[in-house]
Amino acid sequence: MMENNDEFYFDTEELEDIIVYYLELGDFNYADNAVNYGLKLHPNSLDIKIKRLEILLEWEDYNTAKELIDELKGASMENTDFMVCYAKYYSNLGNPRKAIDICKKALELQEEENFLHNFIADEYVNLGDPFNALKHYRKALKEDPTDEYSLENCMICFSDLNKSEEAIAFLNEYLDEFAYSETAWFEYGQFYFNRKNFEEAIKGYDYLLAINSSSVGVYANKAACYEALGQYQKAVAVYEEMLELEYTKAFTFYKIGLCYKAQKQSIMALNAFQKSLREDPQFYLAMMEQSYLYEEMGGMKEALHFALEATHLNDTNLDYQKRLAFLLIDSGKFEESLTCLKKLVDAEPSRFYNWYAYSEVLMLLGEYEEAVTILDRAIKVHDRAELYYQLSNCYFNLKRPENGTEILQKALSKDSSLATDMQKKYPFIKDEVKKVKAKVKKKNS
Repeated sequence: MMENNDEFYFDTEELEDIIVYYLELGDFNYADNAVNYGLKLHPNSLDIKIKRLEILLEWEDYNTAKELIDELKGASMENTDFMVCYAKYYSNLGNPRKAIDICKKALELQEEENFLHNFIADEYVNLGDPFNALKHYRKALKEDPTDEYSLENCMICFSDLNKSEEAIAFLNEYLDEFAYSETAWFEYGQFYFNRKNFEEAIKGYDYLLAINSSSVGVYANKAACYEALGQYQKAVAVYEEMLELEYTKAFTFYKIGLCYKAQKQSIMALNAFQKSLREDPQFYLAMMEQSYLYEEMGGMKEALHFALEATHLNDTNLDYQKRLAFLLIDSGKFEESLTCLKKLVDAEPSRFYNWYAYSEVLMLLGEYEEAVTILDRAIKVHDRAELYYQLSNCYFNLKRPENGTEILQKALSKDSSLATDMQKKYPFIKDEVKKVKAKVKKKNS
C-alpha cells in the first residue's frame, strides 16, 4: 500500500496486528508508520495510542512518552498493555520501585500474569533484592511452568542467596513434574558442575542429550566434566560426537588437542591442532599450542614460526609477547626481540623482569646508550641492585669509569651477594668490583 501510495481501510485489530508484527521485528520506523496511519483512520483509538507509547519508549523519547501517559492515564488504567508501558517508563528512568507498584496494580486485572511477575522480579533484581525477585520468578513459573526465563532466573536467585540445598530441592521437584525439560536438566548439570561434582553434572547432561541429542553446547559441558576428572579419553570421545553436529569445528579440534597434550600424546595433539588450523587458518590458540609442542619436541624453528604467527594475530596478548621474546632471544634474534620487550615494558612497568630483560638484550647488542636510558627509567620504578649492576656495566663500556664506579658502589651497597654472579655476566666490572670493595674497606677502617 505504501509503495503504491494507496490508502486502504483497516480496522483497529488489523492495524494492531501490523504494528505488533513490526515491533516484534524491531523495525520501529515501519511500526511508527503503521501507528500514524492507524491514528489517521481511528484518531481516538486507545489501543493504537498505546502502541505509539511502546514505540516512544523504544526510542527513549521520554518527554513525549510522559505527555502521552498523562493523556491516556484516565481511560487506560484497566488496560494491561498500557500498565506495562507505564511501568516500563519508570523502569527505564531508573525508578524500579514505582515500576513494581504499577505492575502490582496491573496484576489485579488478571491478565499477562506470567509476564508481569517476571517484570516485577527483574525490577527486584535491579534493586539488588534476590529474595523478592525469587518469589516473583516462582509465581511467574507457576503461571507458565514451561517458562525457561523464569526457571533460569530462579536458579540465579538461589545462587545469589547462597541457598544451594533449596535450589536443588526446587529443581528436583520441578523435574519430577516436567521430566523432559531441557532447561531444567541443563540447570541441574550446571548446578553440580559449579560445585565440582562432575559425576552428577554428567548425569544431568546425559538426560538432556537423551531428550535432545543435537544440543551442541551440552556436549562441550559434558566433555569439560571429563577433563576436570582427568578422564581425557572420554572427553575426546564426547568432543568427537560434537564434531558431527558442528559447522565450525576449529575450537573442538583445539580442545581435543589439549586433551591429548594432557596425556603426553604429542603427535596426536599436534595432529588435532593442525586440523583446527585447517578449519580456521587464523585460530591463534591452536598456533600457540603447536609452538609449545614443537618446543617440547626440540623443534625450536617451528616453535618460533607458530609463536610469530599467533602473536601477529593477537599482538595485545602479553603472554604471547613474553613467549615470542623468549624464543627470539633463544634463537639469537636479539634485535627482533626488542619489539616484544618494549611492548612489555610499556604495558607492564611494574614487572621488574621486563626491564631487566630489555636492558640485557640492549647490552648484548652493544646499545649501551639506549640501555642507560632504559635503566634510568627502570630504577625509578624498581630500586633494585640488579639494575645498578647493569647500569654500571653500561657506563664502563661507554668509557665513563667515574659514573660506572659510582653506580657500582650503589649496587654493592644494595646487595653485595649478587657481585659474583654479576662479574660472570659482565667481566668488564670484575676488576672494578675489587677496587670498589677495597675503597669501602679502607674507608671503614
